[in-house]
Amino acid sequence: MRPLPSSAALPLVVLGGAASAAQGVVNAELGERAGNPVLGAVVNNLGGSLLVVLGLFAVPSMRAGLAVLRRSGLPWWSYLGGLGGAAIVVIGTYVVPVLGVAVFTIAQVAGGSVGGLAVDRAGLAPVGRLPFTVPRVAGALLGVGAVTLAQLGRPVGDLAVGLVLLAVAGGLAVALQSALNGRVSAASTTAAGIAVNFAVGTPVILAVAALVGAFATRPGWPGQWWLYGGGLLGVGIVLSLLVGVRAVGVLRTGLALVAGQLGGALLLDVLLPGGAGARLPVLAGAALTLVAVVVAGGRRRAAIGVAPDRSPEPDGRLVG
Repeated sequence: MRPLPSSAALPLVVLGGAASAAQGVVNAELGERAGNPVLGAVVNNLGGSLLVVLGLFAVPSMRAGLAVLRRSGLPWWSYLGGLGGAAIVVIGTYVVPVLGVAVFTIAQVAGGSVGGLAVDRAGLAPVGRLPFTVPRVAGALLGVGAVTLAQLGRPVGDLAVGLVLLAVAGGLAVALQSALNGRVSAASTTAAGIAVNFAVGTPVILAVAALVGAFATRPGWPGQWWLYGGGLLGVGIVLSLLVGVRAVGVLRTGLALVAGQLGGALLLDVLLPGGAGARLPVLAGAALTLVAVVVAGGRRRAAIGVAPDRSPEPDGRLVG
């Protein structure tokens, strides 16, 4: 399937970002009520994996995509994108209570922006190599500034340098996840990319949950059905990222996702009982992040990039 034009792909990524905001609320609430924060991530990934399995039985084209993938010749490391998603879930579970949501979010987006620039420059995403240019670097910096603006007024926890760096590493992992999943999708189908993501990430989440003793006591599962919708939202988020990465690369996809997350968080604060209501910094941050998406897509190429662009083939070889 050919990549969508950016005018269609980027709005889908923004919607995926809004779904991500809702997913965070659902998983956090479920983990709190069940008695362990990791259990929200466990249910999220198991739900997404169940949907993938149902898809394999119900949709012949999904099975065909996996068959194509087996013959694609992709290097083994191309299939490890799901580890990035698992990493940020685990990191967030333990870092947010110490740093606070504001610092964690800023650090994660900073890592994602740097990671987006790096993996695009390395050509890991299916769009090939995208050089360092003034517009792209400016868009990345503007995105970090926009998220910082959106976090004004939120409480700040203990600023442990090691945990801040860990949150940055989580953002880098998400950028790498987007690029690798995009390569898998480009070599076969989008459905195959989603399947590989959950097949790799879910066992890691289960292993972490077992290591931290999340299954040691009997969880108190709540009765509200909507708390178990994180997996469905997760499939939609991965789908939007695959569409975006194939169309515009990792950096702009990541910025569009953040814009959707901020917009979704604003809506949830307004609509949910006990929400903080409309906050001007969040609205301004969401709007400024959309500006960053546009800026990062600027056509002017400055002398920040160096060597001629060479794009990797699916088997890892460089051509050009």
